[in-house]
Amino acid sequence: MTTYSIPSKQRTFLLAGIIIGVLSLVGSWVFDSQEFHMRFWTNFLHNSVFFTGIAFMAVMFYAICNTAWAGWHTQFKRVWEAMGMFLGVGLILMGIIALGVVFGWHHLYHWADTPSVEGDDLLQLKSAFLNKAWFLVSIALIGVWYLFAIKFRNRSIDEDRNGGFDYKHHLRTRWWTALFLPVAAYSISVVMWQWVMSIDAHWYSTMFAWYSGSSLFVSMIAFTIMLLIYLKDQGYYPNVSMEHFHDLGKFLFAFSIFWTYLWFSQYMLIWYANVGEETVYFKTRQDDYPLVFWATLAINFLLPFFILMRNDTKRKFGSLMFASIVVIFGHWLDFFQMIKPGAVHTAHELREGHGDAVGAIADHAGAHGEAVGQAVEHATSTFHMGYTIPGLWEVGTFIGFLSLFLWVFYAYLGKANLVAQNDPYLSESLHHHA
Repeated sequence: MTTYSIPSKQRTFLLAGIIIGVLSLVGSWVFDSQEFHMRFWTNFLHNSVFFTGIAFMAVMFYAICNTAWAGWHTQFKRVWEAMGMFLGVGLILMGIIALGVVFGWHHLYHWADTPSVEGDDLLQLKSAFLNKAWFLVSIALIGVWYLFAIKFRNRSIDEDRNGGFDYKHHLRTRWWTALFLPVAAYSISVVMWQWVMSIDAHWYSTMFAWYSGSSLFVSMIAFTIMLLIYLKDQGYYPNVSMEHFHDLGKFLFAFSIFWTYLWFSQYMLIWYANVGEETVYFKTRQDDYPLVFWATLAINFLLPFFILMRNDTKRKFGSLMFASIVVIFGHWLDFFQMIKPGAVHTAHELREGHGDAVGAIADHAGAHGEAVGQAVEHATSTFHMGYTIPGLWEVGTFIGFLSLFLWVFYAYLGKANLVAQNDPYLSESLHHHA
């Protein structure tokens, strides 16, 4: 089969998932124990960032492979092209967050609250970057990614129609992918700082963009494996072999290790330095969110490490599918713990006087971590479903966003040949050996 046609049952199933997501967002708005409808907005931001980031990573890895003259992925590159099309939806979703920043619909970001910034020396120092204008720039960058994704896809489809194994046509595509890579490398740092790290406005890490980016990349590889296994089971991609899955399994294994390296490096360096406004990030999560904090490490490192360490498990659909499901859930949970504690802390600071507690942090930051105790007083000290651990509304919202992501993916996958017919590297992919 050269093209994909989404079955009616699958369409109904995905529509039901989207409805579950909408109802879960409504539930998180209505049944929330925190101020400012924080559960709704954090759930919306959490899943918008996660799935938009996965779409971006698909486009970026497509560009990397193309620029590096790789051919192993050619058979299934339409999968990455279709995943990248979700960036158009991501632009709308994150645009809603941006409008909330501009017009005050939500209080996710402490730095966006003008009265508290005026009385906060630390936020004043960061205001050159943490401001509404830069946040709008970060949203505009999604538009830039989307334009590149459209360009790559259109050139790929045009190659099917007019390429005729014309290598010059492929070289022009490579020029565009090479142009995209420096844009992608810079912009992923900007958006992760703005969208996620700035929720903990008084904290920073020079490794955060690498850390969050690696989390999104390994999630994208896991999605690729799951989608290809499903499509093969439905009779599509008969020539995608165990050699291709072996390579994808190696990427899944390697970048799970790389993510762990970044997790440890960020944690160890900040903890060892014992600077108050930096260690508060980990102190809060260890003390008040220990289950999620340590679970992310176990799920995202130990499970894929032991499952995929053996070479033969990278060549078995069962182990690859299980490892991919684990990785996607684990990194979704990781973004949960990146976002939720900081948002709760922001809500408490705004409630208690627009940032008066921040002055205490700054005053004691140099005194061997005394600021940590000051900061933790403002963190949640009791169990709150949806903040301490994910609840039904969080799981339902994830199902809704996942269903929307798959709906867009399958819609675009069915609009072109599943295999790029005139790509000059197609023969290499057909005879690929890992």
